[in-house]
Formats: sequence, C-alpha cells, structure tokens
Amino acid sequence: MRGPGRWWRGKSTPAKVETYTRSTFHFFAVLEVATVGLTALGQVEPWLAAWLLLMVSAHAVVCATTASRALDWTRGRREQPVRLLWTVGVITAAVATGALGLAEHGPDGENVDGAAGGVFGLVLIFGAGTLALGVRDRRRVYALVGGFGSGAGAVSLALGAPGGAALAATLAVLLGSAVMAFTSAFSVWLLDAFYELDEARETRARLAVAEERLRFGRDLHDVMGRNLAVIALKSELAVQLARRGRPEAVDQMTEVQRIAQESQREVRDVVRGYREADLGVELAGAQGVLTAAGIRCEVTGGGAAGLPAEVQSALAWVVRETTTNVLRHGDAAWCAVGVRVTEGRAVLTVENDGASAPSDRTVGGSGLAGLRERLAAVEGTLEAGRIDGGLFRVVAEVPAAVSG
Repeated sequence: MRGPGRWWRGKSTPAKVETYTRSTFHFFAVLEVATVGLTALGQVEPWLAAWLLLMVSAHAVVCATTASRALDWTRGRREQPVRLLWTVGVITAAVATGALGLAEHGPDGENVDGAAGGVFGLVLIFGAGTLALGVRDRRRVYALVGGFGSGAGAVSLALGAPGGAALAATLAVLLGSAVMAFTSAFSVWLLDAFYELDEARETRARLAVAEERLRFGRDLHDVMGRNLAVIALKSELAVQLARRGRPEAVDQMTEVQRIAQESQREVRDVVRGYREADLGVELAGAQGVLTAAGIRCEVTGGGAAGLPAEVQSALAWVVRETTTNVLRHGDAAWCAVGVRVTEGRAVLTVENDGASAPSDRTVGGSGLAGLRERLAAVEGTLEAGRIDGGLFRVVAEVPAAVSG
C-alpha cells in the first residue's frame, strides 16, 4: 500500500509544484470560511451568522472550483472556464453588496458591522485573486484590481457609507486585491517555468540519444559505403569477365568475398565500440552534464584505472543510465559517483538526494532489469534502493582482477 510519503516522492518536480499551487488556492477557500464565516458565529445573532456563513461558504466553494479549472486551462488541459469566471464575479458582487447593505441598514451593533464588513472586504479580495487566475493579459489583471477597488468605494457610497469609510474600503480592497492577483499571476508563471524546465531536460536527453544515433550512423556509413561501392564494381566486372569466359572472373569474386568478410569484421568493430562504453569518459561526462543541469556532482574514479575493458564497459553503462535517470526522473540537488576496487571486486556507487527513484521501466529507457542483464554478463550484481537520510543509492559490483 502506498503511503503519503511514497505518493509525494513519486511525483516529478513540476507535478509537486502544481499540487502545491492547487492546495494553496484550496486553502484560501478554507481560510475565507474560517476567517469571516466561522468568526461571525460568536459575534452576531445565530440566524444572521448562519446567513453570513452560508454566503461565504458558497463563495469559497465556487472560487476553489474556478481556481482548479483555471489552473487546468493554464496548462492547456481544458478550455478557459469563462462561465465559471462570470459566476465568480456575479457571486462576489452579490455577496459583497449584501454584506455591505447588512452593515449599513441591518441590525445595529459593532459586532454586526465588523462581521459584515469582514465579509465585504475578504470576499472581494479572494474573488479578485481567483479571477486573476483565469486571465493572461497583464492589463486585464490591472483593470480587474482597479475595478474591484473602485467598485468597493462606489457601492459603499451608494449604500450610504460615509466618505471616509468608502475611501478606506477602496484602499483596503485595492491593496488586498493587488496582493492576491500578484500571488495568482506569480503562481501560474512559476508553474509554467517548472514545466518548461522539465521539458527542456527531456529535450536534452532526447538530443543526446539522437546525437549518439547519428554518430553510429556516420561510423557505419563510413565503414560500409566505400566497401559496398567496391563490391558492386568488382561484382559487375566479374559478371562481364564470366560472360566472356575469362578466368579472371574467379579472382574478382574472390576479391569480393574478401572485401565482404572485411566489411563484416569492421561492422562488428563499430557495433562493439557503440555498445562498449569507457568508464573514465562516462565519469567525466556525468560530472559535466549534472553540473550543467545545476546539480552538484562529486566524482571519485581512482579505482577505474586498470580494470578490464568488459568490466569498465558494464560499469560505464550503469553510470550512463543512472545519470540519465537523475536528470529526467529525479529532483536532485546533489549526486555522488564513486568507483573503488576492494577484495577483488570493482564497486560502483551512485547516490543522489532526488525525490523520485528509478524503476525497472524508468532508468534510461532500459531500467534496472537492463542494467542487471549487462552486469550478469560479467558475473556482476546491482542493488538499488532508498537509504537513511532520504538518499537513493545504486550499487554495482563486478568481479575484477586489477592488472599490473
């Protein structure tokens, strides 16, 4: 059974930011009800407190729903919730006007004025913040904040509030709406920035794979292009000689056979070089790539010298795959890669403080199962899991005899 901690660690960084952003705006709805709705229960008559609580709760529910739909719209998952935005505007105006009318023409008492005034101000402020999520143009946000502030003052004067009280309401709503609108706009900008950064990392990983494929294609073309051209020419010459009954046709076909065998050997060399990775190069590349991604990387590879080529190749693949996983699926700020030789075994350790762990499907596209298969070819083992302190560790061990 997955616990809350595993559920949170399993999310990517953008997904965490999105969850935090949604939770924040849902918390605003709870805060609205708790601040002005529940507080009124102990200040005014029960029937009046019930009406205030009902109005505030309805407004908070509509704002929370609209905020969630607006965030989906900013991520391109649904159309702009225009009807909900208009609904928020209408309900906000109705609740604020009703609360202000209650304060001016309702039962006398400072408690009634305070409760109704609190509903009036906070409903307008939270309504402006919610509406700011549903627009993208900066000028519309400015107009929204100005409209709420001036509207608060105009309605106050229309319902008989003194000029000083109307001015105070205008300034309070204007300042509060500006803060909430800025919070909404900044939250959307931050969420978009994290998703764009994650997409950039994915693109960089795909480009690295594409570059390696192009390199392999160029090498294969260089090897096979010339040899195939020679084979085609000599085969054509052999056909012409055979038609004339010349014995040199056999010599030409023998040459074709030799070139074909040589091409086969060269292709095997190219494929072997593609499959075999150099441990020293991979360690240096891992440090460079992680550092460029803003991840502090510590590499200790003194034990790599003298290891057999097949052992270095197997461990180099572990470095390559785990580094890719840290970039694509983790949330790491620090990573350490170390190689040592102890008791006749080469041990590679990769640790990071990322929040997401690799699986059999996520490590570099081949997963832990693929790495275990590579290590099994050289009688090696692979262990991966979370350790104390929230770190994730991958340990690969391969039998190795260090050469002199």
